[in-house]
Amino acid sequence: MPIYHTLGDIPRKRHTVFPKKNGDGIHHEELMGTYGFDGASSLLYHLHPPTTVLKERQLQIVDWEADPEPHVRMRHFRLFDLPKGGSPVLNRIPVLYNNHVAVSFVQPDKSDDFFFRNSQGDELVYIAEGEGVLESIYGDLPYHAGDHLIIHRGILHRFKLGKGPHRYMVFEGTGYFRYPKRYQNDKGQLLEHSPYCERDIRRPESLQVHDEKGEFKLVIKRQNVLTEAILGSHPFDVVGWDGYYYPWAFNINDFEPITGSLHQPPPVHQSFECERFVVCAFVPRMFDYHPQAIPAPYNHSNVMSDEMLFYANDQFMSRKGIDMGSLTLHPAGFPHGPQPGKYEGSVGAKRTEEIAVMMDTFDPVKIAKAVTQVEDDSYGRSWIDNIE
Repeated sequence: MPIYHTLGDIPRKRHTVFPKKNGDGIHHEELMGTYGFDGASSLLYHLHPPTTVLKERQLQIVDWEADPEPHVRMRHFRLFDLPKGGSPVLNRIPVLYNNHVAVSFVQPDKSDDFFFRNSQGDELVYIAEGEGVLESIYGDLPYHAGDHLIIHRGILHRFKLGKGPHRYMVFEGTGYFRYPKRYQNDKGQLLEHSPYCERDIRRPESLQVHDEKGEFKLVIKRQNVLTEAILGSHPFDVVGWDGYYYPWAFNINDFEPITGSLHQPPPVHQSFECERFVVCAFVPRMFDYHPQAIPAPYNHSNVMSDEMLFYANDQFMSRKGIDMGSLTLHPAGFPHGPQPGKYEGSVGAKRTEEIAVMMDTFDPVKIAKAVTQVEDDSYGRSWIDNIE
């Protein structure tokens, strides 16, 4: 989890009188935390009560429809061919899902005129292309291509789009996105053998304090229902905060690959874990250095996992016929491995320039019907020698 951080003005002691600078009353303290009062939390200080809701209404039911042909097979989708435009939040297109994770993809072209709070899960937003600022009650967090934005459950935020095009892969988990436990000591510090360290984590940089009353639209996601609430004051009225619970960013190019004389298994690529699934980062790296090493991955049957791979460039060393924006799914039920020629052809190779984000789930996933419109139906046959 991220380390202690603070921005803006806060009182010396918690839960004490904190007068406003203009002398007009005191600030309103808010504790935002997880797992009751036992998990990570932060204390925020508002100019106005954060509880003022003028009205609310049901905006939309989130109802993902599954592929009507769910038989097990290896699959390939070209996500960049999906419909483009719209909101970074409301125009997300479902890709795959189970009871613990939902993956969607969006290519927005406009910033939202409302604020958003996901109150049913944490989000990891991978920025495949584009740049902008993640605005939140914790301050501004600039982002760019290659960033993983971790937006924990309940954090009020908004995407302010900058230079595009914009392409975002969204992982929504029912649990808490965190560092892999094996890379931390018992104090929570990242260890020396971790592929990244605390210096690589970017936190909100500056607070933009808004002292405004009026009507401000907030969209809340809860139990797969989007509710529109109208707030009586601007939600970015926080003058200061401190704690361990806030949005943060990690760029895939700061992931330091773990290599060996022989091929290393996929867990060395792990970047984050959540409830019943893990996320991995494949990055440019030197290949195995044993004189007889085979750099391409061996065929494997991970009989308890479905493997999803999103290709952030077109250089993946064990696959052919994929492009930047491709997404493949190798479900439990079939072995998977290099395509013909890639295994033998990797012998003697010194380096790969691939960039990809992988997710392994410990429960079967369903493919969303919406993404089948961009499926490459020939993918499963690409392991046959005479098929190009």
